[in-house]
This record gives sequence, C-alpha cells and structure tokens, in this order.
Amino acid sequence: MKNYFCLLLLLSATTTFAQYKPATFTDPDRLKKIEATFPIIDQLYKDYAEKNHWPGLAYGIVVDGKLVHIGNMGYTDIAAKTPVTSKSDFRIASMTKSLTAMAILKLRDEGKLKLDDPAYLYIPEMKNNKYLSKDAVPVTIRHLLTHAAGYPEDNPWGDRQLAVSDDALIAIYKKGVSFSNNPGQGYEYSNLGFATLGYIIKKVSGKTYETYINDNILKPLGMGHTYWEYTKVPKEQLALGYRWLDDKWVEQPLLHDGAYGAMGGLITTIEDFSKYMAVHMNAWPARDDAEDGPVKRSSVREMQYPWDVNYLTANAKTTTGRPCPTVSAYGYGLRWAKDCDNRVYVGHSGGLPGFGSQWNILPDYGVGVVSFANLTYANGGRANTIALDTLLALSGIKPRTLPASAILTQRRDELVKLLPNWNNPQATGIFADNFFMDYFPDKLKAEALDVYAKAGKITGVGEVVAENNLRGYFIMTGEKANIRVSFTLTPENPPLIQEYHIGVIQ
Repeated sequence: MKNYFCLLLLLSATTTFAQYKPATFTDPDRLKKIEATFPIIDQLYKDYAEKNHWPGLAYGIVVDGKLVHIGNMGYTDIAAKTPVTSKSDFRIASMTKSLTAMAILKLRDEGKLKLDDPAYLYIPEMKNNKYLSKDAVPVTIRHLLTHAAGYPEDNPWGDRQLAVSDDALIAIYKKGVSFSNNPGQGYEYSNLGFATLGYIIKKVSGKTYETYINDNILKPLGMGHTYWEYTKVPKEQLALGYRWLDDKWVEQPLLHDGAYGAMGGLITTIEDFSKYMAVHMNAWPARDDAEDGPVKRSSVREMQYPWDVNYLTANAKTTTGRPCPTVSAYGYGLRWAKDCDNRVYVGHSGGLPGFGSQWNILPDYGVGVVSFANLTYANGGRANTIALDTLLALSGIKPRTLPASAILTQRRDELVKLLPNWNNPQATGIFADNFFMDYFPDKLKAEALDVYAKAGKITGVGEVVAENNLRGYFIMTGEKANIRVSFTLTPENPPLIQEYHIGVIQ
C-alpha cells in the first residue's frame, strides 16, 4: 500500500507540471464588444485634439496583437494642408527608449553583455565618473535601463541634444558627469542614460544602434515605414512639428539623427508601431509555444517588470473623477503602473519640441492604444487613458483567467472529502509538515461544522479560482449561504497543502 501511494504522488506531480495551462480569455464575443466602443472613442479623441489645439493626430487600438482600429484627423503639414493618414510618420520621442532597451536585452540574451556589468567596461571614459561618495557603486547597464544611474533629470536639455555626435556624448564622460544621486539610490529620468545605452549597443555589436535596431527589431517585424533621419521620410508622409503660440501654430525645427536618437529619435507610423506593440502584448501569457519574436517572450516580460518603483499617487483619480490611488515604476525603457482596480498598464510617453505621443497596453486584458500628435509635448497619455477607460467600461471585457492546475483541482477534491468533520486528516498525506503545527484537527472540525451550519445543506462545489499555479480558492454553494475555501500549496514535488482558510461569504 505504501509503494502504491508513493506512485500516485509521483504521477500527480508529473501531471501537475506537464499540464500547465496559460491564462485565457473566456468571452467569445470579446472583440465584438470592443468594436462597439470605437465610434465613442473616435469622438473622444476628436474632442480632445480640438480642445488642446493639436494640428494633427493619428491613433490606433490594438487587440491581442492586431491593429483593429485606426483614427486620423488634422494635418501633418498645415501650410500644404497634407492630411494625417495611417501611413503618416511622426517622431515619437521617448517612446524610442523601449526599442533601445530591447536591443540591450537581445545582446544580453546572446551572451554579449550582462545587465549588472559596470558600464565602464564598454565605455572606458566612464571610469572618470566622480560619485557623490567614495562608497558608491559604479553605474551599471541595469541602472541606465531603469533611470537609476544617479544622473539628473534632463528633459529640457536632453530634448535639444538629439543630433549631437558620438564624440560629443563621450566628451561628457571625459569631463566627468555631474550626479544628482549615487547610482542605484533613486529614480531620476535620464536621456543621457539612454543615449549611453545606444553607444553601448554600438560598442558591443559593432554596428550603430540605428543599424542594430533596424536589423534585429524593425526589419524582422516588417516596420518598413520607420526611420531615424527625418530627411529620409517621403515628404507627403512626414509630420512636421508645431507649437501653439499666440493663438496660432508655429512650426518647430526638426532635429537630425544623432547620438541621442537612442533616447528619442524614432519616426514611425501607427501601422508600423502597432507591430512593435504586438511583441509586448504577445509576451503574455507565459506559455510553451515556439518563440517567434525578435527577442524571447521572457525577456519582453522582463522589460515590463516594475524594477524601479518611483511614485505612489495616493490622490490619483480615474478619468471620471473616482479616487483611485496608483503606484508607478520604471522597467527597462518602459513605464509600469497599477491602479486601485489592480489593473496593470505598460507603455511609454514621448515628448519633444513639436511632438507628443504615448502608447499603453493592459497585458491582462490584451488591449492597447497608441497616439501620435504633432504639437509640442502633446499629452497623448491623457487622451489614451480616457480611451482605455472608456473601452473597458463600455465593453465590460474581463482580464485573462488562469485555469486551475491539475494539482489545485486535486487538492480541492481531497479537502472537500475531509469537510466538515476532518476525520483522521494526518493519514491522507496531502498536508505539508507545517500544517498540523499551525492548524489543529479539533479546531479545524469545530470551525468547519460552524460554517456548514450557517450555510445549510451543500448543493454544489465550484471550480478552483486559481491565483497562480499553487494557490486558489473555491466556492461551495449552500442552501442558506455560500462557503469560500482558500488554500496554498508548498514548493515541494508533489505540492502539499501548507495554508487553509474557510468562511461563510457575507
């Protein structure tokens, strides 16, 4: 009997991990519900653009990695009255940063660099850095990716450096950088940091960052209408940039491509950029499918992780005015946020003289939006948030549901057999060695009998609602009330029950 029981445990363990199922959407009408919101979202973008004096606007809605809706209005060239189209090329400013970060991750995955390498290994001039204290750690590649290098926030200055040469960039390090913090001691947005990453890409790959990103990201994704140098964009497709001054639009000079293009120089279309967004959306959920992106799905998810938490906005509100505290962080070239409804947003904004842009996805919902405007520092993020909030509210779509693993379902069935009397639970072999030091059979029985008495006759046992592969809960339906049972399994193989709770649902 003992050998037979061990065999069962081994079989259940094999089944548990071989049958892992990724989170899925369960609503077959999900896309139709999303599509029904488009007319309202179109009007919202139109009203927002007109109210804020945007000369031109292009936007798109991406669902499950596919561009399903495009909107365009206004002009790319006011004097020539050139209308915005889905093929209009806008400079997207700091939205560029995540492509630079993706290139770094690809080089890391190829074994050509390490994220925790001191950056001076690739740029010897960085050994001249004089930190704020002698015990400071050197700037690493990871620090640069997460705006934790200790450099000062440099948006006004950095926005004007786009066209400078590599020599001018390295000259900063030859003279020594001025630090606002020691490396790793705080978040501060640094365009210099991402220009530096661009130079590291060149040193490691032997190609300019533009060529490396073109060859390894843009071309594989079919982004054939994406450029670094504005003079290479067909005139009828190039969006000129403007500033609203004295109740009129004033054209802003376009900057040429240079060393700082790695932080904000990319020029692209809604159609092209949606293909890049698809890479970030298709990284979810984790699964066993073959890899088909320019970098591994796990590396894309790593980019999206909140590595550098920077703000808790306790007084944040939704676009309808409802209080909704939000925490935000920076990943690798990406912004991350989680709101009071537990919704996670991943994306980035972009702003330069003449341009404002933003993209945002909700990985758990499989939806995203992107917008480009040709007005100085246009607040695309606000427009996109309104659009996303409206889409979620009107469509009523739900996030992915994680199917219960085989072991969670098995442990549910075993718990149900024990309830409410808890007869000889130690003999079942389903509990971890801590369990009966933390829970006592006589008290477990008394608690369960009390809960059952309040619930009345049990008429059904629900499926496990999985929180992850080894934690979940299920609902038992009673004639007078329902019961919730939650449990957590151990990291052992096979996983055993280490924690358990039961209660009447109020």
